[in-house]
Amino acid sequence: MLVLITYDVNTQTAAGRTRLRKVAKECTNYGQRVQNSVFECQIDAAKCRQVKDILEKIIDKETDSLRFYYLGEKYKNKVEHVGAKAGFDVMDTLIL
Repeated sequence: MLVLITYDVNTQTAAGRTRLRKVAKECTNYGQRVQNSVFECQIDAAKCRQVKDILEKIIDKETDSLRFYYLGEKYKNKVEHVGAKAGFDVMDTLIL
């Protein structure tokens, strides 16, 4: 299923900037960055629970936030891209 993970981490302190880097790094293990704090992740329910647990342990729930949007398997007609940075299919082959 396609899961959109978004986050907002307070970066007014050095600890906040560290959390931001950790959250972003962890998200890259599960999906593709599509905007600064937005990742599209093609993952199953177990992986989703895993990444959610990891991210919840990183953030400060008093100052930071996470959002998970569950778009499911039939997401292609739910996602529309306009503007810079052409869209891509998260199911396509990724060349590093």
